[in-house]
Amino acid sequence: MPAFKKVKNLKIPGVNPPEKTCDDPNCPWHGTLRVRGVILEGVVEKFRAQRTAVVRHDYIYYVKKYKRYEKRSKKIHAHVPPCIDVKEGDVVVIGETRPIAKTVKFVVLGVKKRAGS
Repeated sequence: MPAFKKVKNLKIPGVNPPEKTCDDPNCPWHGTLRVRGVILEGVVEKFRAQRTAVVRHDYIYYVKKYKRYEKRSKKIHAHVPPCIDVKEGDVVVIGETRPIAKTVKFVVLGVKKRAGS
């Protein structure tokens, strides 16, 4: 049996595979979960539930009536594999996947920027 587990190549630019390994079947790097659809960036607002984080995704929306842009945000629940260390305030990359729970349809792929650095 090999000492390390094979890491899948997700082919997402700017996202590197984690250094730790895990046995989570819902891990996009070491498990069988496939990432498809939208890739988003956001800030972790809450990380209190077990392996689930609330990520705030900020975006700009164009209002035709006033011919101006406005800032909007959306809170998205995302699954956090044990091989990725995430804290509140981190900027993370999340990818769309099949539904994991009632409200969880995204998974954390990696951390772009740590909180406080």
